[in-house]
Amino acid sequence: MNSSKNKTIVFGHRGYPAKFAENSMEGFRNAVANGAEGVEFDVHLTQDGVPVVMHDEKVDRTTDGTGYIKDFTLKRLRKLHLSNGEPVPTLQELFELLENQDIQINLEFKTGIIHYHGIEKTVLSLAYLYHFMHPIIYSSFDYVTLKNCQEIDPNQIYCYLTDEEVVNSAKLVKDNHFAGIHPGKLLPTREVVTERIWTVDDPQIAKKYFQEHVAGIFTNNYPLMIKLRDQIQGKG
Repeated sequence: MNSSKNKTIVFGHRGYPAKFAENSMEGFRNAVANGAEGVEFDVHLTQDGVPVVMHDEKVDRTTDGTGYIKDFTLKRLRKLHLSNGEPVPTLQELFELLENQDIQINLEFKTGIIHYHGIEKTVLSLAYLYHFMHPIIYSSFDYVTLKNCQEIDPNQIYCYLTDEEVVNSAKLVKDNHFAGIHPGKLLPTREVVTERIWTVDDPQIAKKYFQEHVAGIFTNNYPLMIKLRDQIQGKG
């Protein structure tokens, strides 16, 4: 919940895009090596059903290729390059990096536009193979995805992503057995709801959220935001 007793957790949004290619292993390795508290990333499925890490449904913006991820086999997708020359990461590669690390994980199912068949079971089954120090936080803009996940494993942490105003956040969370809400800005009512806000890069806006002790923020510059958070909330 949002409480003055809780420290706001700062998540590296897509790794560390202020310095490295977004959703790149280079960015995630930096986060792990430099004490990031959390990382957030996005997951799709290739044509042959392999979970990979990228934000957009298409590869055009972040690689030297064109087309939809769903139309690439993993072999073809891995021939493309991110802006730093690396291939598109697989979820397995990222899990191997994050296993046994003291870092919180927020995995977003990118199913709001394309609902990849079986993505929920594929991702949850893969996660069971690794040991993480903190339970994975699963999030999605797609309500059906979260419900599918709950049917597979009701004991995981599921949070509803939204860019719309939520009138009764406490009721939404309770009725759907969600663990919290991930809104695009501070919820209008100060209900007791776990709230992690995206994407917070403006220090003045971040300062307000830290003063409110929201549960978490997602940012493209995690070192800057950790420093600001500690100035406001202390390092304890």
